[in-house]
Amino acid sequence: MSAKHTDTTPRPQFAPRRRGVGLGGAGGGRPGGPMGAMLGGDKPKDFKGTIKKLLRYLGAFKAALIFVSVCALASTVFNIIGPKLLGNATTELFNGIMGQIAGTGTGPDFGIIASILLSVLALYGIAALFQFIQGYVMAGVANKISYRMRRDIDAKIMRLPFSYYDKVPTGDVMSHITNDVDAINQSLSQSVTQIITSVATLIGVIVMMLSISWQMTLAAVLTLPLSFGLIGFIVSKSQKHFGAQQKFLGKVNGSVEENYGAYSVVQAFNGQERAQKEFEENNSTLYNSAWKANFLSGLMMPMMNVVGNIGYVIVCIIGARLAISGSMQVGDIQAFIQYMRTFQQPIVQAAQISNILQQTVAAAERVFSLLEAEEVPADAANALEVHAADIKGAVEFNRVRFGYTADKVIIKDFSAKIKPGAKIAIVGPTGAGKTTLVKLLERFYDVDSGSISIDGVDIRSYKRSSLHELFGMVLQDTWLYSDTIAENIRYGRLDASDEEVRAAAKVAQADYFIQTLPGGYDMVINEEASNISQGQKQLLTIARAVLHNPRILILDEATSSVDTRTELLIQKAMDNLMAGRTSFIIAHRLSTIKNADLILVINEGDIVEQGSHDTLLQAQGFYAMLYNSQFDVGNE
Repeated sequence: MSAKHTDTTPRPQFAPRRRGVGLGGAGGGRPGGPMGAMLGGDKPKDFKGTIKKLLRYLGAFKAALIFVSVCALASTVFNIIGPKLLGNATTELFNGIMGQIAGTGTGPDFGIIASILLSVLALYGIAALFQFIQGYVMAGVANKISYRMRRDIDAKIMRLPFSYYDKVPTGDVMSHITNDVDAINQSLSQSVTQIITSVATLIGVIVMMLSISWQMTLAAVLTLPLSFGLIGFIVSKSQKHFGAQQKFLGKVNGSVEENYGAYSVVQAFNGQERAQKEFEENNSTLYNSAWKANFLSGLMMPMMNVVGNIGYVIVCIIGARLAISGSMQVGDIQAFIQYMRTFQQPIVQAAQISNILQQTVAAAERVFSLLEAEEVPADAANALEVHAADIKGAVEFNRVRFGYTADKVIIKDFSAKIKPGAKIAIVGPTGAGKTTLVKLLERFYDVDSGSISIDGVDIRSYKRSSLHELFGMVLQDTWLYSDTIAENIRYGRLDASDEEVRAAAKVAQADYFIQTLPGGYDMVINEEASNISQGQKQLLTIARAVLHNPRILILDEATSSVDTRTELLIQKAMDNLMAGRTSFIIAHRLSTIKNADLILVINEGDIVEQGSHDTLLQAQGFYAMLYNSQFDVGNE
């Protein structure tokens, strides 16, 4: 099968879980409680630069965002006008009652009051309609942006070089497409309109309050320093407890994950008491931190209410004096108190939004760092298209030098000529560069110097996708995905018929065991592929490679993790697969490569010996030492 269909490029399905990352763990979301959103999270390194990139990304939705902004402003305006009209109704009712008591009037004009109340109802109805429209449109925009980001990330992942994954853990890449995009989605769907609404509400309320009384407005504004002081005090006291809560929540999650994930090991080494003690210590510390954090954060709203009530008392006193002097209507006092209550909301929201915005920009920064990562170089304009049918399979390594990093050279000066159809075994100690050679052959990495050619043509002259079609790989670590057995085999050639799939399985010695499974070829392999054995997995990957029908075959320790009987089946299947193909066999179990046409012995990146099995044994060199370390020479 081709490189894009091999075990070396598995389709990412699950990110490996790291210690402390779980439900509510140190890596999973903000702290709980009212103060959670106001505490510090991840901080972006380049706030302004990332904001500019995010705005450019949002450029495709400019019209929708402008429409949402207009709806948010309209909704806010209609909501702000409401208390003023309600104040007029209160004034009309008060004046009518007082006139009736004084004998100067007939009482309240309920027709006017009803008209005012209907107007208020209409205003709030229109405001609610605009809120619904803005929420509907913004939810669509946020999800379209999430869709586009995930699509771009997925496409980017397919264009990233292998060297990227040498430096970045798979779990981090998965986190970008899940956690980071979700954070951006939630922020866009909620915070953007909240920012617009909060700013418009703050400005509008101040204007309306000033239109009623500048003295009362001044009294209301003077309560702000006290509010900010209380918020700052509570945050400073509770933040360290929230930090400890997240830390030990992560430890509790990590402890549970490790102990249950390795439950058999815990049992085997009698580690139950130690594991339970560790859990109890972390859980106790978590309890102490959590209740302190939540208690302190729970004080914020009551304290804010106290400050607000003090403000209401001051406003009522000033308003009463103004009303008595005749410079203010009673309804204006009621309207002002409503505005004052509304006035506090944007202030609290501003503190929340500022932190959410930082976390959103930090998430966007991580996403953009992936999207801007260096990609696999594009094929040259004159790159050749190669077809498997035209390839004989002659391979030449000419003074190849390569290192994953500049200061660590793996392959120093490697040269070898491989005839078409030959079986080449590559042996050597761990870290000698065996697997690196086949990665270079498939051009997952480019050589630092020297060249690799197929049928006399440098592989760098071919299109990458065309080159990959020449290869098939069967690896020690099998990769199967959650689908039917037939579809797992068909992954080698997606347009293959059911008959071709079954024929490939027969060549791979897999048809018999497939027939014994419930459902046969239609049996669904579960997500962990744990409902079939290791040997059966290996036979399926061989069947996949048979179906792909490659010109050059790479076998990397394909039988190292199975029993002797299954190894014989796999060996027979691989013999069928290797027939007529140039084959590279990486092996540690040297008994499996006795019949190789050529054995390349690699040590520290260089070929130290080459020849047939018997010739190398007679030479009594490095290969003989490796071989004798595995077998009793006398019995041989």
